[in-house]
Amino acid sequence: MEVRLVGGKLLRRGYTTGSCAAAAAKAATVMLLAQTHYDTVMLMTPGGTVLTLDVLDAAFTPDSASCAIQKDSGDDPDVTNGCRVYAYVSKIDGGMEIRGGAGVGRVTKPGLDQPVGAYAINTVPRRHIREECEAVCRKYGYTGGLSVVISIPGGEEIAKRTFNPRMGIEGGLSVLGTTGIVEPMSEAAAADTIRAELSLLYEAGHRDVVLTIGNYGESFARDILKLSLESHVKCANFIGETLSAAAEKGFTHALLIGHIGKLVKLGIGITNTHSGHGDGRMETLIACALDAGASLPLLHQIRNQVSTDAALDCLRDAGLMEKAIQLLRDRILDTLQRRVAANLSVHVICFRGMGENREEIFSI
Repeated sequence: MEVRLVGGKLLRRGYTTGSCAAAAAKAATVMLLAQTHYDTVMLMTPGGTVLTLDVLDAAFTPDSASCAIQKDSGDDPDVTNGCRVYAYVSKIDGGMEIRGGAGVGRVTKPGLDQPVGAYAINTVPRRHIREECEAVCRKYGYTGGLSVVISIPGGEEIAKRTFNPRMGIEGGLSVLGTTGIVEPMSEAAAADTIRAELSLLYEAGHRDVVLTIGNYGESFARDILKLSLESHVKCANFIGETLSAAAEKGFTHALLIGHIGKLVKLGIGITNTHSGHGDGRMETLIACALDAGASLPLLHQIRNQVSTDAALDCLRDAGLMEKAIQLLRDRILDTLQRRVAANLSVHVICFRGMGENREEIFSI
């Protein structure tokens, strides 16, 4: 597989469970119609990448065939890496049925890609499976129907280590993939998960959502603010992406809760707060301190701090913390007003400190 540069490292791409399912279905269909073993299968992914994959555990009879493709996630830390995705293809009178077998979950909540009760084989993989099987049927002149059953042995146990149970997918894994390729350390995958969680909440009738930046924000909301987290999504570093997704979905109000170390970055327009997208924490506080009247020695002192909490202590000791925080608050508000659609009202609660020393420092 190809590689891409991520954080200064060359990391190998992989391929999705959707690609595995489509490749296995294609290979099994060929074996069924040609009545011959198939050692490798070539697959064009929905994103245009050509894969040549080994066909494993192949077996066929005049009426059915099955085989597996082993998932390779590349250098992405994916719990499904190494699992085998099987396709069992059999002849039926007409049409094409695509369903899940052992290890493939079922949808139990509205708002996901598939309707409630359906197997969690998403739209793009379903279409890909259908197209590959139909192309094989045309090649061999077969005009009857096919039943395609996708299974992932061990999928039910693996799924417990994914977001599936939280999102209402029970009994196994999802068959996923829009491009067919797994990007190492993919931010897109995380953003897709957040969008799926928002969709579930919206379909459940929620129009207000609490957004927290990681575990610290979640525990602050629950333990300090005593908020209900019934309608809650952990947005991690994806503040801008999550707010945009909430607005697009139709939510009317979002409450964003986070530590100053993350939210301060909104003060210079950074809406993905991962360090890989830029830091600027101290620079933002220095700009606010300067506007608040800080002396040059104080600005140097702030610059030399290793945390925003420590920098705030410097401002507090100089009697400038309240004014600097107000300026930071205005900067964050400006970023939100420029980033977020008018139909979504956003409020922010920012805190400092860790553990029992956490305290709210401003709200918007």
